[in-house]
Amino acid sequence: MRPADVVRVGAVGLRTRPTRAVLSALGIAMGIAAMVAVVGVSSSSRAELDRTLATLGTNLLTVAPGDTLTGGTARLPATAEGMISRIRPVTSTSAIGELPDADVFRTERIPETDNGGITAYAVRTGLPSATGARLRSGTWLNAATGRHPVTVLGAGAAERLGIGGPHPDTRVVIGGRWFTVIGILEPVVLAPELDSAALVGWPAAETVLRFDGRPTRVYVRSKDADVEAVAAVLGTTANPRAPNEVKVSRPSDALVAKQAAGQAFTGLLLGLGAVALLVGGVGVANTMVISVLERRAEIGLRRSLGATRGHIRTQFLAESVLLSALGGAGGVLLGAVLTTGYAVSQGWPAVIPVRAVLGGIAATLAIGTLAGLYPAVRASRLSPTEALAAP
Repeated sequence: MRPADVVRVGAVGLRTRPTRAVLSALGIAMGIAAMVAVVGVSSSSRAELDRTLATLGTNLLTVAPGDTLTGGTARLPATAEGMISRIRPVTSTSAIGELPDADVFRTERIPETDNGGITAYAVRTGLPSATGARLRSGTWLNAATGRHPVTVLGAGAAERLGIGGPHPDTRVVIGGRWFTVIGILEPVVLAPELDSAALVGWPAAETVLRFDGRPTRVYVRSKDADVEAVAAVLGTTANPRAPNEVKVSRPSDALVAKQAAGQAFTGLLLGLGAVALLVGGVGVANTMVISVLERRAEIGLRRSLGATRGHIRTQFLAESVLLSALGGAGGVLLGAVLTTGYAVSQGWPAVIPVRAVLGGIAATLAIGTLAGLYPAVRASRLSPTEALAAP
C-alpha cells in the first residue's frame, strides 16, 4: 500500500471510535506535556538567569572577614578598600561597614527586641555601580547627603518598616537617632544582604553613629578576563598581615549553584513525566488489543478479499502510531502553553527547546510502534475462517 493508503486505513479505527481514541491519547498527551513543560520551564529559568547575569555582570567579587585561627570572627583593616582599588585590573570598589549597635525601628516606641532583623550599614556613594543596585524610588546618597542623618532602605527593610516610598516626613530611628528616608532600593540580586538593610552615608555613620571606619564587606569589579587573577590576590591585598582571615567569594557563582540545584529537581519531574508516558503507552496497547478482538470479523473479511498478513499488520500498526501521534501533538501543544503561561507570569523569557519538542514527537512514535506491535502481529495471524467465525 502507498503511504497515503496506510494512513487512511489506519485512521478508520480512530474515526469509528473517537471517544476511546481521545481517552487513550490523553495518557500520552499528559506525559508529553509534563516533559515539555518541565524542560521548557527549566530552560526559561536558565534564560532568565543568563539575562540577569548579562545585565549585572559576573565580574563582581566580594571580600569579607573570615575566621581567625582561634575560631573567632576576623576584621578587615580600615585600609582594605583603598589597597584593593590599587590592583590594576580592578575597575571599581565600594565598601559597606556594619553598625552593630545601631538598631533600626519605625518609631522610638517600639521595643528594642523587635528590630525586625534590619541591619544598619555605613556605605560609600559608589555602591550602586559596584553591586548593580537600582533605586525603586527616591534618590541615592551623594557627597552632600552622605554627611547628614539620611538613609536609603533596602526593599525588604522598607517592607518590614511599612514604608512605601520616601517623603520629607518619612523618618526611621537608627541607633537612637532620627534619620530621614530619601530612597528605597529594588531587590539587589548579587548583594542580597542589602535588601534587609538601612544604608547610611560613611561620613554620617562616623560622626552620628560612632562608626570605627572598618569595612565588613568590599565589593570589587574587575575586567572579565582578570576575575580569577584578581580573586587570587584579594586576600593578601586586603589584609597583608593575615590573608587567611579574608574570605573572597563570587556572588554569581551562588546563582549558578542555585540553578544547578533546581536542575536536580527538574530531573525528578522528568522522571514523573516518563512514568506518565509509560502509563499512556500501556493504555494505547490495551486499546489496540481490545480493538483487534472487537474487529476480528473485519480482519477476516479483508483477508478473504485478498489482504495479506502484511497489510493487516501495517493497518493496526499505523492505527497505533496515529493514536500515539495524536496524543503527542496535543501534549507538545499543551506543554508549550503551560511553559509560556508560567514564564510570562514570572516575567521570564519563554523558551521551548527544539530538543524537547523533537524528543516528545520521537517518544510518541516509539511508544506507538511498541504499543501496536503485538496487537498488529496478533491481528495478522488470524486466519480468514477463524476471524469470520468469531462472534
